[in-house]
Amino acid sequence: MDINLLIDFGSTYTKVLAVDLDTETVLGQEQAVTTVESSIMVGLQNALNKLYTANPVIKEEKINKRLACSSAAGGLRIIAIGLVPELTLEAARRSALGAGAKIVGSYAHELDEESICEIEANTCDMIMLSGGTDGGNKEVILHNARALAGLKKNLVVLVAGNKVVRSKIKEIFLSAGKQVEVTENVLPDVNVINVEPARTAIRNIFMERIVKSKGLDSAQAYVGSILMPTPMATLRAAKLLAEGTKDEPGLGELLIVEVGGATTNIHSVGHGYPRDGSVILKGLPEPYAKRTVEGDLGIRWNAHTIFELANDRLRENLQLNNYQESIPHVEEVTRGMGGNVGYVPQDEQGFLLDTSLARTAVQVAMERHAGTLREVSGFGGLVPVQYGKDLTDTKVVVGTGGVFRYGLFPHSILEGVLFDSRAPFSLKPKEPCFYVDKGYVMYAAGLLADVAPTKALRILKKHIQQISKQISK
Repeated sequence: MDINLLIDFGSTYTKVLAVDLDTETVLGQEQAVTTVESSIMVGLQNALNKLYTANPVIKEEKINKRLACSSAAGGLRIIAIGLVPELTLEAARRSALGAGAKIVGSYAHELDEESICEIEANTCDMIMLSGGTDGGNKEVILHNARALAGLKKNLVVLVAGNKVVRSKIKEIFLSAGKQVEVTENVLPDVNVINVEPARTAIRNIFMERIVKSKGLDSAQAYVGSILMPTPMATLRAAKLLAEGTKDEPGLGELLIVEVGGATTNIHSVGHGYPRDGSVILKGLPEPYAKRTVEGDLGIRWNAHTIFELANDRLRENLQLNNYQESIPHVEEVTRGMGGNVGYVPQDEQGFLLDTSLARTAVQVAMERHAGTLREVSGFGGLVPVQYGKDLTDTKVVVGTGGVFRYGLFPHSILEGVLFDSRAPFSLKPKEPCFYVDKGYVMYAAGLLADVAPTKALRILKKHIQQISKQISK
């Protein structure tokens, strides 16, 4: 047996999953509450004890490899800073999101005193500083570097801007005693996006510095290293599932819908080019593997925010799902969820409320992720212009997360991604097939993607299940 142990130090639960790569099977999986406050190893050991007890074939001494990811202690939180919101700042945001980070602040142009105070008060882990194409504007990024060098907190700063002044910026931070790393420009030329070097640098910083600062280094003696943030593992799994390998076909262009207690994330793998030759594509080139994170749409921490943000839509979904309680009751329950993030529904009405919250979160998150079609004035009349990805032809949508694994009505939740004629300019999927990650193996497949990609893909394909529409009682 070639037993590999895959670990996810989650914000709420530490999950462990053991696979035998020889037979490409999942031997067992368990979870326990994450224990960041005391020692991360307590929660891990609790999960392992449950795993070994339930699956006697898995023994500690038989484990050949251990791989881990983490979103514990808030995950990887980054502030992105650029010159122009639609250009260098957007390129920086995409780099950070693709590396598995959560954007907790965005700033464009020159930082003023108010912005510096906000950054000082922000509980972020890293600052990503960009600005200017190579050989372009250098004054703004230099101004921002000098302003950030005066911060009292000692954050890691990743510089990914105009190469003409990178060495000077590095010296500014080093002279101020700050931690600084330099990588290639995320926007070396107008409409040329270069995110991979920054993503690699973010991952390295996460492993070498952020893991230690969050107290996760206590697990390294057992695991070896925390390879990546959990969202990055999910994005890798999505790419593997879409593309396949030379020995195992993938499913083609797809969407991964990840609904959690703190965020709702959408991952799309596909080019998203215009389907109609008359449509003009504008804006920065979209990444082939794209991830967006909506920190205001978690169905526990932000349940009441969903109630307030999309009240009409939530009411519509509650009615659609035959939820029987009154709206004042819904308001009371969602308000209390933020202080009880471990809440688990106890009856069908509870599951229907969860379903409605998740469906609403997915609808809003999908609108933010998908591209849009607009008509602008041009020579000879109105011209159709596309911004972002056209996802209307996406044929595969996979739901992952506890609400899909344990919930009763996953199909209703995934319907939140669908094109809506009431918003005809949002380029959302029209006729996809729905799947759920019933085995909760998405993160594990992402961890294995570099080690044994074909085996990881086969395991993942075994544990995603196509679903049809359910009708509640």
